[in-house]
Amino acid sequence: MARVLTIWNPEDKEFWEKEGKAIANRNLWISIPALLLAFSVWMVWSMVVVKLPLIGFKFDTNQLFWLAAVPALSGATLRIFYSFMVPIFGGRRWTAISTASLLIPAIGIGFAVREQTTSYTIMLILALLCGLGGGNFSSSMANISFFFPKAQKGTALGLNAGLGNLGVSVMQFLIPLAITAGVLGGVCGDPQVCVVKGVTTNLWLQNAGFIWVPFIVAATIAAWFGMNDIASAKASFKDQAVIFRRKHNWLMCWLYLGTFGSFIGFAAGFALLTKKLFPEIDPTQYAFLGPLVGAIARPIGGWISDKLGGARVTFWTFIAMVLAVCGVLAFIPHGGHGGNFFGFLAMFLILFTLTGVGNASTFRMIPVIYITEHQRAVEGRNEVQVNMDAAKEAAAALGFAGALGAYGGFFIPKSFGTSIAATGGPDAALYGFIIFYASCIVMTWWYYSRKNAEMPC
Repeated sequence: MARVLTIWNPEDKEFWEKEGKAIANRNLWISIPALLLAFSVWMVWSMVVVKLPLIGFKFDTNQLFWLAAVPALSGATLRIFYSFMVPIFGGRRWTAISTASLLIPAIGIGFAVREQTTSYTIMLILALLCGLGGGNFSSSMANISFFFPKAQKGTALGLNAGLGNLGVSVMQFLIPLAITAGVLGGVCGDPQVCVVKGVTTNLWLQNAGFIWVPFIVAATIAAWFGMNDIASAKASFKDQAVIFRRKHNWLMCWLYLGTFGSFIGFAAGFALLTKKLFPEIDPTQYAFLGPLVGAIARPIGGWISDKLGGARVTFWTFIAMVLAVCGVLAFIPHGGHGGNFFGFLAMFLILFTLTGVGNASTFRMIPVIYITEHQRAVEGRNEVQVNMDAAKEAAAALGFAGALGAYGGFFIPKSFGTSIAATGGPDAALYGFIIFYASCIVMTWWYYSRKNAEMPC
């Protein structure tokens, strides 16, 4: 198999059916598990922080919120750089390298949590290194965007991102089993003893890191030997930096902050928020449900967006998100009284579902915007070259939007923590989300979804 594809034109129907589809699908189905592992490692602290106090670590609530939030901060920052790596290094090479890098935080966490003397600074550094997993999303989406024709980009990107996002839910489901059942046995060290409500139990918290190691190694090998680089997708950073002069690049970053930023932010902060509002509930039993429904909704949202148009789906998604946040406000305790956990959980599950749909619809919009801009600006030029130039810019824009959107994973848990510290509850943060979503509704309608919009998509 040629690892570098010298001829690649997915918009040519004959080429696509004869050989393009099979190659694209192979790259997609290797990319998905690699991205799933990246999300798992990225968000692993959302589960680890809940257990640290139980095994003797003396970190206060604010410190724990920081540990849950900083992987999103570093991951979002790394995404800015990762956005441009695929055209520079090649999709196959960069996928293998970035996947292998996940071994650093996975092994580091495994060793750090075994010793109660591990300093908070070391824990914070490891949390920052988990951002390596967050960075992978931008390069992965940019890479897959090159392989599929315009008519199938929504579905392909939805599958890659949606099943990749599933890594958050897989992690939140698997970690409680791995750390309580000692699935790796004594290979990775002795258990920690903890007492909960007078009951003594054993925890193997190190398994939260070590459990991913064999899967990361397998995914790295699969990427190196099974994926392809596309020769015509090569571009320097200078070539890609043109997106910073595109108005719609910044508009779509704002919208994606509202969709993916909400998804990853709620995933990072939901367990701690639940523990704070409903102390009698064990959040680890429910935390995986939100990312699960959000991840499942993303491929569905991509398919719907291919049929109805990304802008229309995005517009109605933000309206529904405003209503869902109002529902959350109705079910949380106020002044330490009232509240209904299952109503609260139901509203958050709706929110997660909507973020999944919105993630897909916004990412369906971006390639359409760029190919439309290029077709308007360069009428009469070679169609293949126009499509490839548009694909290069769209890939960079997808990655960059993913980068800025990921900052929601930092700001949302921190806004919950700040709101609780200042007012005793998360209400102020939730009202802030409503205002932000309202701005997204107006922006989507004005630029993209209304009749005679500037850029219908």
